[in-house]
Amino acid sequence: MKNFSWGHGVFIALAAFIIFILSMLFLFPNGQKNSEMVTDNYYEEELKYQDVIDAKKRADELQEKPVYSQDKAGIKITFPQDYNNSNTTVKFVLNRTDDQNLDVHKAVQLDENHSFTIPAQVLKMGNYTLRLSWTKDKTDYRLDYDVIWK
Repeated sequence: MKNFSWGHGVFIALAAFIIFILSMLFLFPNGQKNSEMVTDNYYEEELKYQDVIDAKKRADELQEKPVYSQDKAGIKITFPQDYNNSNTTVKFVLNRTDDQNLDVHKAVQLDENHSFTIPAQVLKMGNYTLRLSWTKDKTDYRLDYDVIWK
């Protein structure tokens, strides 16, 4: 140890720093997962987001809201009895949080029970965000649900 000088210490500190940086690059690449943008047209959608805020507020103020449930057949959304296909248009977006290729976008018609089902065949195990939007009597509404499909 009699030949150890401050130059050796600087070299060891620099080498340790380089090893630390390289380990962050190669051993911990998890930061790159889920780096997809939710939408490609984010600027245009940001300008329209006040409409989304208003639709969510109107949906929160409703006395009776659509009811969400899930079973082996899929995800079922049931609307109150005063909703029907003549005065209501319904759309949903099912966003997969980790893979946009598994997203589902669809406009649907309500059945005789004022409901619709997203079939289990289009769902893969994992986390989704269900964005339910509907227009009743020319008024827009929107509800968001966090869905864990098992």
